[in-house]
Amino acid sequence: MSETIIARRYRVHGRVQGVGFRAFVHRNAVKLGLTGWVRNVDDGSVEAHAQGPAHLISALEGLLRTGPRWGEVRHVDVSESSPLAGDGFLVKR
Repeated sequence: MSETIIARRYRVHGRVQGVGFRAFVHRNAVKLGLTGWVRNVDDGSVEAHAQGPAHLISALEGLLRTGPRWGEVRHVDVSESSPLAGDGFLVKR
């Protein structure tokens, strides 16, 4: 029985740049076996696109709402997205 793959886009606001947030997202997404990417945005937020089984996407979302030790997540915008082609999880510059 195969699981349905979903995709979501996240915009994380707060003290999320300069605190290892992208590395935190990358490490956890890889552990969960998700594909997608994460990048800093000029407004100081972090944006991520993740795809995989719904229960694993939910696990990542919970981690995004917590963030790494030195970060401070104030708000997370979540939107449904279309799956992207490709493998792995990238840190974009």
